Amino acid sequence: MLSLRLPIPSESVLASVMQRPPRFLNARNQTHLFCSPTLSEPKALQSSTPQATAADVVTREEEEELNDGTTPPEEELPEGLRRELMPKHVAVIMDGNGRWARQRGLPPGAGHRAGVESLKALVELCWRWEIRVLTVFAFSYDNWIRPKVEVEFLMSLFENVIQSELDKFAREGIRISVIGDWSRLPESLQALIRDAEEKTRKHSRLQLIVAVSYSGKYDVVQACKSIANKVKDGIVQVDDIDEGLIEQELETNCTEFPYPDLLIRTSGELRVSNFLLWQLAYTELFFAPDLWPDFGKDEFVEALVSFQERQRRYGGRK
Repeated sequence: MLSLRLPIPSESVLASVMQRPPRFLNARNQTHLFCSPTLSEPKALQSSTPQATAADVVTREEEEELNDGTTPPEEELPEGLRRELMPKHVAVIMDGNGRWARQRGLPPGAGHRAGVESLKALVELCWRWEIRVLTVFAFSYDNWIRPKVEVEFLMSLFENVIQSELDKFAREGIRISVIGDWSRLPESLQALIRDAEEKTRKHSRLQLIVAVSYSGKYDVVQACKSIANKVKDGIVQVDDIDEGLIEQELETNCTEFPYPDLLIRTSGELRVSNFLLWQLAYTELFFAPDLWPDFGKDEFVEALVSFQERQRRYGGRK
């Protein structure tokens, strides 16, 4: 059930920064998803960012031409992948941003920015390869204990993402859903999330579910509380409680495909870290040694190939 690749020797820090190949499928369509240069960043997390060149600039007309409608350009799947065996729902624990930055002598913010580039590439791959749902673990409820300056930076980054990329998501038919305990999020971020969900709720090309301030245990507890209140109010009888009813009360009730087919965890850690605990009951797991900023197309293809080679028996025999 598990697929674990052995770590490869780490490359030179300078070489990895200077020689790392572009991660984008279309170099003309780089719009700095989750990484706008206008973001105000705390000094403790600041890092130098290369300025865009003339070759990176896309006119509004060109961008509209590239993203006209919700159907991406036809693209053959990489060798070894079969379209009929592609997962409908992929979940990702994006781990290793901090370690990636430390290895290069950079502040944590640089790692989060690099991780954003990997996420941008993954969203585009899922969009092109017709994966229906991508759920990413962006910020755990347990992450609130991290240094205040890092948490504030991440909250600002989330806000900037929604503000700068909402129109692009709309053009490409991407639906945005955010799951987790919103009570600790800044009010301005909560307002932006509500606006993004409303503006994209009818889109169906790809659903991007972002778990922010999320905990798998919290998810189950809030579902239990909701059902208990319905029992108390006479809406539901105790004998009516079953797996289907619990599923309807989980945070992932926002999607047609609440159970991930494949979970990918990066950075070599072999645990699910309180993520989608109920929903992962029969999910195929893939653990990659790469730190999240180093996880790209080749690594994603490897995870998908591994998934397609497995037999999913759900407790039975085949």
